[in-house]
Amino acid sequence: MKNIDYEIDNKRRVVITGIGIISSVGIGKDSFWKSLISGKSGVDKITRFDPSNFSTQIAAEVNDFNPENWLNKKQIRRMDRFTQFAVSAAKMACDDANLVIDKDKDNFDIGASIASGIGGTETWEQQHKRLIEMGPDRVSPFFIPMLIINMASSQISLHFKIRGPIITATTACSASANSIGDAFEIIRRKKAKIMLAGGSEAAITPMGVAGFCNMRALSTRNDEPKKACRPFDIDRDGFVMGEGAGVLILEDLEHAIERKANIYAEVIGYGMTGDAYHVTAMDMSGKSVAKAIEFSLLDAGININEVDYINAHGTSTKMNDVAETKAIKLALKKNSKKVMVSSTKSMTGHCLGAAGAVEITACALAIKNKIVPPTINLDNPDPECDLDYVPHFARKHDVKVALSNSMGFGGHNVAITLKKL
Repeated sequence: MKNIDYEIDNKRRVVITGIGIISSVGIGKDSFWKSLISGKSGVDKITRFDPSNFSTQIAAEVNDFNPENWLNKKQIRRMDRFTQFAVSAAKMACDDANLVIDKDKDNFDIGASIASGIGGTETWEQQHKRLIEMGPDRVSPFFIPMLIINMASSQISLHFKIRGPIITATTACSASANSIGDAFEIIRRKKAKIMLAGGSEAAITPMGVAGFCNMRALSTRNDEPKKACRPFDIDRDGFVMGEGAGVLILEDLEHAIERKANIYAEVIGYGMTGDAYHVTAMDMSGKSVAKAIEFSLLDAGININEVDYINAHGTSTKMNDVAETKAIKLALKKNSKKVMVSSTKSMTGHCLGAAGAVEITACALAIKNKIVPPTINLDNPDPECDLDYVPHFARKHDVKVALSNSMGFGGHNVAITLKKL
């Protein structure tokens, strides 16, 4: 039997034509971007529950989200907060892309790839309380459909009546980077023309925070919340939980040109590896992350000297920041000293399964607006973290190629490459 040869020239080119973003620093791309380039932190005291008994009492909450702006009351009651975020961001992305989906058509060429790392934590806790206090008959019949992680993609499919590939990645904190990479591959391989891709997370709940607290993974800088997330700084003491959603419209380039869509950037590379090392800790050699970067650039056909900007995973944990720095050096070699690297988590907090989508959005906007967002709170650089992390202030630069790194518990590593069209 003759081998099938998938030549890159026969694959579709894929572009980003719409952005929907819900974050602690802004809802909608304009508010989000303005906050990033001005160095605004979204971290503050937790308000969604009383954190008094917790060692960590701060998080990057989305405080100005009103689901009624996008959903009716019946839909809201039947969706966990993470799904509300996802569907709302998807509607925002379609509006931004001027994409009108005809619900009377079959729409087998439009799909959704929406990730979450944890899913319906809030629903789980609320319904468990009802079980204990009121008995099993009082647990909501919508408990399971509200809880499960695939409901973000499913509810988007239901809302827009899209019948193409509907999938969900759940690779912890690299989940939405995987979801965007998977959507990119689906379009490239001509399985769809348009994909709504990204991720959503809403795990700032008592159980969510307690779990990470007891792992000693979170910052305890409770008296200085705006300064708590400080990637690559010698005084970093852990990550800050964030929440929100990012949904991108990924589209076949020819289709986008045909309908005269606004194009933010082209997606050109997808690389992923596994650490095979530990359930939570990173391999400190950085070699697996470096390979994910190399695979993404190889897929993109990009030379290491062409990379202008990297949006780092940059969690503000002792091990992660050092390991990622090593990985960038291994992958980019001498160019690692020239490339700009920043962690927007310093402002948004760590949005867990939604982090990759939020950060790929930042890369697309950096390309479109010719500005690199900063790493805030980088007051005393760690000597082991010795790259150009764009400290404190945004930097004007005509970004031609940007890379986004994502890593997740269990050893999931993902790198997505974008370029200016």
